[in-house]
Amino acid sequence: MTRREPGQFRVVEGLQVLGKDISEEQLRYHRRRVLVSKEFTFDAAHHLHAYDGKCKNLHGHTYKVVFGISGIPDERGITVDFGTIKQIWKDEIEPYLDHRYLNETLPPMNTTAENMVVWLYEKMEAAIASERLRSSLQGGRMEFVRLYETPTSYAEARREWMQE
Repeated sequence: MTRREPGQFRVVEGLQVLGKDISEEQLRYHRRRVLVSKEFTFDAAHHLHAYDGKCKNLHGHTYKVVFGISGIPDERGITVDFGTIKQIWKDEIEPYLDHRYLNETLPPMNTTAENMVVWLYEKMEAAIASERLRSSLQGGRMEFVRLYETPTSYAEARREWMQE
């Protein structure tokens, strides 16, 4: 395969072939820890207890949640498949959140972003530590979860804080 200088345009004539143009040993470029991040949105209603402000009334948000998971890439150069994170979200987390009244579907808590982000961290951490995924994630671990309640307001849980 001929290498081209960056910026030179050309039409690809054929796809690179594993075993011919690149060896299996070349798929993993390094053995360093890498952070993989995936974000999701959900719409939900809630209200806050013991709060003297507008949020004591029932209201809703379009939340955005960002998960950060780190690990050592496998022999293919993949740390954690984005599809795996999406599947965990769809199967184990989203059903509690999307188009729900959070005060009913989450564990008993005041449904603040600060409480919810820790619950999200714990749910994803449990899923990636499960027997099913542990063997495929080389040193995989939760690093952070960030939960946006509005586009400019978020709460975050980080691994080092969760271990305190």
